[in-house]
Amino acid sequence: MRIIAAYLLAVLGGNKNPSAADINKILSSVGIEADAKKVDLLISSLKDKNLNDLIEEGKKKLAAVPSGGGGGAAAASGGAAAGGAAPAEAAKEEEEEEESDEEMGFDLFD
Repeated sequence: MRIIAAYLLAVLGGNKNPSAADINKILSSVGIEADAKKVDLLISSLKDKNLNDLIEEGKKKLAAVPSGGGGGAAAASGGAAAGGAAPAEAAKEEEEEEESDEEMGFDLFD
């Protein structure tokens, strides 16, 4: 991921076809030593390709991937219902404690 980020930074900086040396220079400036094989693989994969077109193609592919957002809403509403029951139980316990104080025959405020 760092290598891709360095490549993108080089392109944003005006270098349309960054070399391995360009990527290594960017990464070394922040103390990262890149794997030469991975850098070469990225450069060979992106050679003679328009980066903006690749990004647009990737966006289209990601839009088709299901994100699973529909199931989360049901779980969230179920959690809210369970959360609503907990305060009611706590209130019952408090009432029981108050009753037990009265049974002892004294009150704190008398």
